[in-house]
Amino acid sequence: MYNILVVDDDNDMCLLLSRFLSRNGYTVATANSGNEATEWLKKNKPSLVLCDFRLDDMTGTELLGKIKAAHPEALVIIITGYSDVKDAVEVMKLGAYDYVTKPLFPDEILLTIKKALSETPKDSVVAKPSQSGSPTTTAAKTKATGNNQYVMGDSPEFAVIIKQIELVAPTNFSVIIYGESGSGKEAIAQQIHAKSKRANKPFVAIDCGALSKELAGSELFGHEKGAFTGALNQKIGSLEVANEGTVFLDEIGNLSYEIQVSLLRVVQERKIRRVGGIKDIDIDVRIVVASNERLWDAARAGKFREDLYHRFNEFSIEVPSLRERSGDIMLFAHHFLNVTNAELGKNVKGFSKEVTNIFTNYIWHGNLRELKNVVKRATLLTDGELVEAKSLPFEISNFYKLQFESPAPAVAAKEPVPAAAGNPFENKLKSANLDAEYEVILNALKQVNFNKSKAAKLLNVDRKTLYNKMRQFKEFNID
Repeated sequence: MYNILVVDDDNDMCLLLSRFLSRNGYTVATANSGNEATEWLKKNKPSLVLCDFRLDDMTGTELLGKIKAAHPEALVIIITGYSDVKDAVEVMKLGAYDYVTKPLFPDEILLTIKKALSETPKDSVVAKPSQSGSPTTTAAKTKATGNNQYVMGDSPEFAVIIKQIELVAPTNFSVIIYGESGSGKEAIAQQIHAKSKRANKPFVAIDCGALSKELAGSELFGHEKGAFTGALNQKIGSLEVANEGTVFLDEIGNLSYEIQVSLLRVVQERKIRRVGGIKDIDIDVRIVVASNERLWDAARAGKFREDLYHRFNEFSIEVPSLRERSGDIMLFAHHFLNVTNAELGKNVKGFSKEVTNIFTNYIWHGNLRELKNVVKRATLLTDGELVEAKSLPFEISNFYKLQFESPAPAVAAKEPVPAAAGNPFENKLKSANLDAEYEVILNALKQVNFNKSKAAKLLNVDRKTLYNKMRQFKEFNID
């Protein structure tokens, strides 16, 4: 049975998630702070951690670091408000599996958790056992070349990338792919591999941002039995697994100086040595790397080896953000809709004109990853043939209102009520008329990252009253 740790400073949310997940067959523990979660992690081993991004005592990034330090194999799903999506995507670079956005929907959470737990073994490369204590292989993702989770864009911006892929794929050039998180850099690397002479050989993807300094050497180069404490068996590293194929190193700039030195030897001499090993192993592997920062700038700042940069920089590809190629947005949206329909056994046919307009104008901070999650969530919530705006997260469905409309003029209360010092929302909800209530509630929610319990405290009302008030306004999507 899988063990799940739920971390949220909203105790009601912890209880609701605990009961729901327990009913679905999971063993669940809860923590109301990062420190409480840290203490639990010292004594227990979780299969998965469901963690709010903003805790009172630490951020989701800080807690993720503690989780990965204690249990590197644990999966982490971040709970976030839409104002934090960009930060959540950054946290995924550091090793989080995925994120879900508020307001939370049980079926969406369950779907994400099941997918995370079911994909973990599938993503592992398992060596055929030949004898007791036989070598294990890396946990890196080895993927088929035909990626059914990706579709090539048809915008003018993407047409340039397609030409570059066709040009460089048949060569053995090393390639640097630049682009924001979630923009599809790994998919570009897969296309390069699929169109190369190595297409029938392994494609191994490594998220360097998720590798700790201590584990990076073992993950990339492998280790011998007894090389360090806990090395009970020989392990084959990712580069050796990818021999004759392609290895994709995402967020290459996160690797330590020592690992960069070892990688330089791989590029120059085509040899590796396992951690704790005494002999060199010849390999023939194509290296494709990706970064969301300029490696030349990192080299000049002393954070990346300049000689390694020049070795990798035989060819480079720029992947524009999704907002820079708006012509591709609906193409990808329909692709993700088809994939989600297949996953959920649904038959949602498309998107309303309103949703199409919202999608093509929204600033997708998380790029394709964010779009995919939004479409997946909306498909789950859609009962009809078309995805409507009511099925979208609040801050997307109200994008124009939140971004472009000027704030509503202040409406005087019937009787002036002084606000408590340091809390401009105190007593406002009780004194505002109906025309002003929406703006007061919205501003309070934005102040606390759409945490309804905290918003209720800020507005000096109980949670039930706030929910009743929110139900008066269809924009809040409260059933």
